[in-house]
This record gives sequence, C-alpha cells and structure tokens, in this order.
Amino acid sequence: MIRVVVDSIRVNLLSQQRMVMLREVDNRRYLPIWIGAFEAEAIGAAMQGHEPPRPLTHDLLRNVITELGGTVQYIAVTQLQDTTYYARIVIDVRGVRREIDARPSDAIALGLRVDAPIYVAEQVLEQAGVTLNDEEEEEEEEAEPELPSSFSLPPMRERPATPPAREEAEEADFNDENLSVFRDFINSLEQKKPPEEEQ
Repeated sequence: MIRVVVDSIRVNLLSQQRMVMLREVDNRRYLPIWIGAFEAEAIGAAMQGHEPPRPLTHDLLRNVITELGGTVQYIAVTQLQDTTYYARIVIDVRGVRREIDARPSDAIALGLRVDAPIYVAEQVLEQAGVTLNDEEEEEEEEAEPELPSSFSLPPMRERPATPPAREEAEEADFNDENLSVFRDFINSLEQKKPPEEEQ
C-alpha cells in the first residue's frame, strides 16, 4: 500500500463532473477518481476544516463510530475493476479490527474528518495513476484549485475563452437605450395594497 494525500478537487467546466486528485506522498504520481457533487462538497469542506452547525452524513458517520468506541485506523483504495474504484475503511473497535466496504469518495470524506491516513494499492496506482513532469507540475502548482489540471485527462477540458467579438456584442445589448423600456415600466408601477383574506 502507498500513502497518498488529497491534493485537490477538480471540476469539469463543461459537464460539471467532479474529480478528487490523490497524490502519492513521496512521488509525482496522481490518482484521479470521478466523484459525485455531494461527495466533492463533503471532501472540500473537510479539507478547509469547515464544521457544519449540524452533522452532515460523513460527520454523522464519524460521530457514530466514535460513540460506539471505534477508531478509524486508515482508509485504503484497494481495487479498480471495470472503471470502478473500491475502498475499505479499517476501524478498530475496542481491539477488534473491522474492514468496511465503501466508495472511495465516502471513505476519503470520513478519513479527512478523523485525520486518518489514506493508502492506495500499488496495482491501482499502476493501472490508473498519472505522473507529472517538471513543467506540468509547475503549471499545476500555479493553477487555481478548481480548474482542471494541465495534464490531459479526458474529458477534462478548460472552458474556451469568449471571443472578443461576442463580448463586444454582449456589452452592446446592455446600453441605456435598450434598458429604457424596462426602466419606464418599473417606474410606472404603483404600490397596491394586497387583497385581504375573507373573514
């Protein structure tokens, strides 16, 4: 098993799909895993140390494990089969080791909340890991966290810039002359007392 950390959450600007990027601690290998929007928010909140006013799903799971006398030992991404990742949550309950099957996103969200180490099986990193060269790594560090990474991972693509001609056309649509019709309409409205309910 290889120790990894959660590097970032990425968003595909075209499809709005989320991806969690796990980074090998002692190397430049990354493991991208597509995840749902809810799980991405849960992981992002844990990365930022945000505590919700009431426990959300992964906070609740942490609280239940703690109340039952358990401790999360570590999280492990163990398999990749037919483009589906599998993970295990390893828990110690009063000296008894338990392994719970889980989706990687849920396991990672829990692991971050209890500060448990995260591991990935070597064969999984060999199958799906990507390595950055020096240039790509520098670009990756300079990039904003929510942008897709600079190395190619289909279908992750940056949103194309708006052509200047289109920008000028859009600005032209919002001049005073075009908005005067709406201004006149709003100014003509009178405050009317709403009808009262029948007694």
